[in-house]
Amino acid sequence: MNQEDLRGKIDDLDSRIAALISERVKAAAEIGKWKREQSRIIEDISRERRVLEHVREIARQHQVSQHDMEHIYQQIMTACKHVQGMMEVAFQGETGAYSEEAAMRFFGPATRPRPCESFADVFGAVERREVQFGVVPVENSLEGSVNQVYDLLLGSGLKVCGEIDIRVSHCLIAHPEASLATIRRVYSHPQALAQCRNFLKQLNSETVPTTDTAGSVKMVKEEGSPENAAIASARAAEIYGMKIIAREIEDNPHNHTRFFILSDEDSPPSGDDKTSIVFAVKDRPGVLFETLGEFASRNISLTKLESRPTRQKPWEYNFYLDFEGHRGDRVAGDALKNLGKHVIFLKVLGSYPRAK
Repeated sequence: MNQEDLRGKIDDLDSRIAALISERVKAAAEIGKWKREQSRIIEDISRERRVLEHVREIARQHQVSQHDMEHIYQQIMTACKHVQGMMEVAFQGETGAYSEEAAMRFFGPATRPRPCESFADVFGAVERREVQFGVVPVENSLEGSVNQVYDLLLGSGLKVCGEIDIRVSHCLIAHPEASLATIRRVYSHPQALAQCRNFLKQLNSETVPTTDTAGSVKMVKEEGSPENAAIASARAAEIYGMKIIAREIEDNPHNHTRFFILSDEDSPPSGDDKTSIVFAVKDRPGVLFETLGEFASRNISLTKLESRPTRQKPWEYNFYLDFEGHRGDRVAGDALKNLGKHVIFLKVLGSYPRAK
C-alpha cells in the first residue's frame, strides 16, 4: 500500500469509529432516560471502572498504549454523561474550594458544582434531592477528622457511595500589586492556617480565620487592599483573577484530605471496596476487643477506628470504623451480622469503591 491508500484506510476507519461512538452516545441517552424515569442516579463509578479495565485489557492484547486508550474512553464516557444529564454536586464553600476540586476530579467535566454555606446545607441539598450528590471532607492527614461531618453522617439517612483523596497544596494569594512586604493580614480556614504555621511565622502577619479557603480569596479581592492575603488553592487564584505570591507554603508536603461522596444509595460491589460504619458497644469488660475480633477472625483489614462522644451521656462514645470489603460480600456481611452480639447500636454509613 502506498501513502494515499493508507490514508484512505484511516479515513474509512475514522468514519466507522465516529459512527460507533455516535451509537454509543445514543445508547447512553436511552440509559439516562430510563434512570430518570426510575429516579436512579446517573453516575455509576463501579461501572465506569469495569469499562476502563475492559478497554485497557483490549489495548494490552493489541499492543496499544493502555494509558492512551483509557484517556480516549474517559472522553467518550464524558460525552455520554453529557447526554444523560449534567451532574449537579453540592459542596461546602465558595467556587474554587478544595471540596469543589474533589467533586470535579471524582465526577469529571460533566459536573455542575453547587456551593453551599455549611456542611449541613450540603446534606440537606442531597436529602431534599435538589442535587444528586454531595462532597464533604472527612479527614485530613495532618489535622485529623472533620468531626462535624461525622456527626452529620450519624444523624442522616444518606449513604457514602464513594471517596476521593486530594493532595492539598496551599498558596498565598493577594492582589496583583501586593508582595510579601505589603501583607499584614492573612485570611483562611483554620485548618489551612494551621497547616502553614511555619510560613506564617516567618511572614509575621495577623491571621484571621474564615469559613473556607476560596471564600477568603473572594473576600480579599472584594476588599481591594494589598495588605490582605488569603491561603487557598492555585485554582482559586485563577478563578478570582488574583496573584499567587508564594506556592506550596504548607509545612508538610504529605498533606492530603479525604472526601466522602454522599447519595441516597451506596455503591454496588466493585471488587475493591471499603465500608464505613458507626457503632456503640455494650457496657462490659473486653467488649471492644470482642467486637474488633469479628473482623480479625475473618481476615478483614480495618483502615480506620476513631471514637466520638455520643453527646447523650458523659464519657459515652460511638466508634467510627472503616474496613476493607463491601457490606454485600458474604464475609463482610457475616461480620456485620455478628456485631449484634457486642453492640447496642450499629449503622452502616455505606460501602463504596476504594479511592485510587
